[in-house]
Amino acid sequence: MMLVAASLFCSLLAGLAIFQLGLIAGMPLGRFAWGGQHPILPARLRFGSGMAILIYGALALVILDRADLIAILPNAWSGGVAWATVFYLALALALNMISPSRAERRLMAPVAALLLCCALVVAMGPSTA
Repeated sequence: MMLVAASLFCSLLAGLAIFQLGLIAGMPLGRFAWGGQHPILPARLRFGSGMAILIYGALALVILDRADLIAILPNAWSGGVAWATVFYLALALALNMISPSRAERRLMAPVAALLLCCALVVAMGPSTA
């Protein structure tokens, strides 16, 4: 189950990274992100999208490590960092749910919920330490 959850987690993050690249490139997808106030993101939010891609990469590494698919964290840290990821994703879900953008709430809140569920499955999985 952890393998499936970790794989789905990383696949969703890859899709979100592609979406963020589209925002950075100036595609008119802004109604789905950053509160939906700008169809085409201004420079400061494009920078934020770039930072989001870096965060997605870090989150993927944490979940892959916890699922024992890679080994980058000390075993003693793996569980705690995975739970920190769960809490981060819970906050992301809350922010997506209260977004003033209806389009963002309808698309990104379910994606955030699925990411959170996958991360929970991995974080609650058996420790290999």
